[in-house]
Amino acid sequence: RSAFQPTFSTKIAWASGAAVVGRRPMALAHRKPDRVTLSASSAPPAPTPAHAPTPSLTLSPIKRLEGTVSLPGSKSLSNRVLLLAALSSGTTDIKNLLESDDVTYMLQALTELKIPYIQHSPTSVSITGTSGRIPEPSDPLTLFLGNAGTAMRPLTAALATASSGTFILDGTPRMRERPIQDLVSALKPLGVDVVCSDTGCPPVTIKASGIKGGVTTVSGKISSQYLSALLMAAPLAKEDVTIKITDTLVSVPYVLMTINLMRRFGVEVSNVNNSEFVIKAGQQYQSPGEIFVEGDASSASYFLAGGAITGGPVTVEGCGLDSIQGDVDFANKLEMMGAKVEWGKNSITVSRDLSTKLKGVDVDCGDIPDAAMTLAVVGMFATGETRIRNVYNWRVKETERMKAIVTELGKLGAQVEEGLDYCVVQECTNVNSGVEIETYDDHRMAMAFALAACSGVDVVIRDPACTKKTFPTYFDVLKGLVKE
Repeated sequence: RSAFQPTFSTKIAWASGAAVVGRRPMALAHRKPDRVTLSASSAPPAPTPAHAPTPSLTLSPIKRLEGTVSLPGSKSLSNRVLLLAALSSGTTDIKNLLESDDVTYMLQALTELKIPYIQHSPTSVSITGTSGRIPEPSDPLTLFLGNAGTAMRPLTAALATASSGTFILDGTPRMRERPIQDLVSALKPLGVDVVCSDTGCPPVTIKASGIKGGVTTVSGKISSQYLSALLMAAPLAKEDVTIKITDTLVSVPYVLMTINLMRRFGVEVSNVNNSEFVIKAGQQYQSPGEIFVEGDASSASYFLAGGAITGGPVTVEGCGLDSIQGDVDFANKLEMMGAKVEWGKNSITVSRDLSTKLKGVDVDCGDIPDAAMTLAVVGMFATGETRIRNVYNWRVKETERMKAIVTELGKLGAQVEEGLDYCVVQECTNVNSGVEIETYDDHRMAMAFALAACSGVDVVIRDPACTKKTFPTYFDVLKGLVKE
């Protein structure tokens, strides 16, 4: 029997290892839970989708993963590069762009904004920049951005730099649950006329007249994307911009990645201890000519984890020692657990002597919240307990990830303790077979929980095509690593 066997509650087309689907399950509602411990017997059932049927993919037991993966482009880098190219002078040729929902929404937004570009292939685009002058719409322009936070947050700030025009940014029902008030509040002291809904979430309405500049403050504890959005728009302000962080800045590597990219496009940012940022007025983004998007380090985590769990070796190509992405630190967490990690300039290889058991760790994952989801699944395979701390922003991602992770691990048989911003996963030596993993329209839930098949049981992934948000061919690539 194939390790990747599609199953359906009704006849639905399946092509190239991926389900062809339309609508998907609704995301979990956002709420802050009390501390709770779940086991297989006590875990609440996942919310039942309001519609049916949902395609599913059955993964037979995976004994070993071995081989090399060429990573698709980074989602975070792809949308940042697209925006900076659009704001630059000159033409930028972008290579290894991620082929995904999030990038598609950004490209569609550039089309509706009348920013010219040529798409040579799904992963290659040439953008003719606006020299910092966003075209002004004659009528209010509504941009639908799906559930793409990497498009919603940066565009909210960037469109404020237009000299005139009204822009309305909206998205899916889940996007309307994802907070943006902190960014809206930070833009106002800079002279921006911007509002969001009464819930502090999209839709966002911007009545553009340029950004005046000055001093503003922003919270960093929910999402670093607010700061990255302010940073990318700030060089186009009429006066210097100073941004002060009011609390703790999460996901610092993503901010440093933004600053590195801005430098690549000719703009400098003064960074004082990751707590105050100064951007001088009068700077202009200049096209670097050609730019290659690094492989996605978050996507690398699934394959590297597979190498650690099954022994590997598994090599990912596209990020390594020279990477500017914080999620490459996930490999160091695997090394702490007992895996062997080998670094190249543009590659990472993970393996494990099967006589050495993985051991649980206690780690602050505030800098790698996406890869931390993978770590939660690896925790089932590690002796003792794996404590994942400082991940409150799981609760405001594509779904309420803390609840989703705790619920699905519980269904598999793991005991999981849930806190406001942490979870503790106990080793699970008897994983339940045939469990249906609800993915909540969240690509990372589908990809991370596929690794549960490495426990020697069948695992059913509901709505596997949700991976198209960042990695449409994920299950094909994973299948290519399976060894009997």
